[in-house]
Amino acid sequence: MDFGKLLLKLLGLAKDAAQDYIENANKESQPSQQSRSTQSYAAPEPQRVEREKTPAEWNAYFKDILMSEFSSYTIRENVKVTDLVGFVADECQLYKTRPTQAYKAEWGQPYTFVLESDGKAKGVVMLGSGHSHDAGVKYLIARMYATKLGLPYINFYTQMPNERDYVISRIHKFMG
Repeated sequence: MDFGKLLLKLLGLAKDAAQDYIENANKESQPSQQSRSTQSYAAPEPQRVEREKTPAEWNAYFKDILMSEFSSYTIRENVKVTDLVGFVADECQLYKTRPTQAYKAEWGQPYTFVLESDGKAKGVVMLGSGHSHDAGVKYLIARMYATKLGLPYINFYTQMPNERDYVISRIHKFMG
């Protein structure tokens, strides 16, 4: 028997086996004729598909949490790093391959939210998408200047669920 005929025969056997499997699976999953008449069928519930929130929706969600759960603070949005530290350039090591390099504050990613009390910044909440957003130089600069100011820097990934209780407990943990 040549290779082509052997291959066709094997494919035919595989097709027959697949059809037998499907028929048996269908028989096992169908109720018997007796139980079919007494059984009521409910329409299957449609699966709820979560759509991703837009950046504006994430900001509104977090702003609502901050305003309601952290009402002792004044909440500022989209705050430039220079609004907190001024126009400075500090040397630091953001990357292992660059031991010291000057980074200007204006290069930093604006803080999504700043929590303030008595006119002074008390903590920073940053939102970003993707697991590596916070490894970008803009975010590293913003984090460095928050650290230099002694501010808690609380980072949230917007591709994660960020359930309300989780967000609240995490901010409380950082804010003390």
